[in-house]
Amino acid sequence: MGDDIPLAAFIGLLVVLLLLSAFFSGSETALMSLNRYKLRHKVRAGHRGAKLADKLLQRPDRLLGLILLGNNAVNISASALVGVVSVRLGGELGFAIGTAGLTLVILIFAETAPKTLAALHPERVAFPAAYIYVPLLKLLYPLVWMTNLMANGVLFLLGLRKGDAEGNALSREELRTVVNEAGAHISQKYRQMLTNILDLEKVTVDDVMVPHNEIVGIDLDDDIEDIARLIQHCEHTRLPVYRDNIDKVIGLLHLRRLANLTSRSGFAKDDLEGLLVEPYFVPEGTPLSTQLVQFQKRRQRIALIVDEYGDIQGIVTLEDILEEIVGEFTTDPAADDEDIIRESEGTFLVNGTANIREMNRVMNWHLPTDGAKTLNGLILEYLETIPEPGTGLEVEGYPIEIVEARENRVQLARIYLNDTAETTG
Repeated sequence: MGDDIPLAAFIGLLVVLLLLSAFFSGSETALMSLNRYKLRHKVRAGHRGAKLADKLLQRPDRLLGLILLGNNAVNISASALVGVVSVRLGGELGFAIGTAGLTLVILIFAETAPKTLAALHPERVAFPAAYIYVPLLKLLYPLVWMTNLMANGVLFLLGLRKGDAEGNALSREELRTVVNEAGAHISQKYRQMLTNILDLEKVTVDDVMVPHNEIVGIDLDDDIEDIARLIQHCEHTRLPVYRDNIDKVIGLLHLRRLANLTSRSGFAKDDLEGLLVEPYFVPEGTPLSTQLVQFQKRRQRIALIVDEYGDIQGIVTLEDILEEIVGEFTTDPAADDEDIIRESEGTFLVNGTANIREMNRVMNWHLPTDGAKTLNGLILEYLETIPEPGTGLEVEGYPIEIVEARENRVQLARIYLNDTAETTG
């Protein structure tokens, strides 16, 4: 059989079949290895090969059916051809040797090598292959359709449905991994900003608020001279106005609106009340991502945080949320933060009311933030008692010494940095 066909023709045809097998194997790996997000970017940019590849991947069952159909047809043809040549040259022994040799050749040159190349450079292989597969799929569509129909029928009997496959949407943690692995494509600064945005959902207004006892506001029960002095030396542009205590807020005052009044001889309390705007209250525990949207929707920049009983717990501003994303607006953290004073290299005096998240962000520390909000709260949480001055403890590798404690809370503590605790300051 085939005695009239020259041996060189058999070998040439075998080489062609092996090249086709390598093409089918490599292109399959390349198409399935494409980064779907890079692919969509190239599609939006108008890349022709990307558009064709994306079209094929929209129906992976048809694509795989076409590739496997072609690959199996080529490999079976190559096996038959080698069988004919082997029997012609060496009889039954030649057939056994030829079969073993073909298996090794296909494994190396038609499977492993092309698939490895395709996995390393998927776009270089997939996009040119898409130009071939699109018309080939149209040509062989009836055969591919029939093959897929039977394959999907088997999957249906096994209880598998097309809709059971997971989509390509990334979870927050998966997206964080993508951002962190972007490498040189995105600078470290922007990677940190992106991960901070992803963290907004896990951080609440309680974590960044100015606590109740530190709120600077105007008490209308004070003398007008004291109020004028407070306004003159205040660093804030918006102040809550209340009577007696902060829980009795009657409005918010934008100091810019005082310009016309102060340009005259003076102002009275009634003048202040006429400039007040309605206070904006938000419940404690509100995620920063939600609050940021609400600030934008309401065109507000400051909100009062209340608990379930309506008592004010603190104030959160738009700037507080933005600092969670972009970091502090200051350049020398240890020098500019009045709650943190550098004593010496590796030693810092810290106010007990200092916010832990802010300390971590400013100083690049890693104190725990899943419980207490302030350093005082963190120390009391660990010791479960109000400590005496001189008491020491270690929190997550940070040695802490109590320097001053009064009024049932830690007023001042000294934090030492060791080999596991670093700072940018």
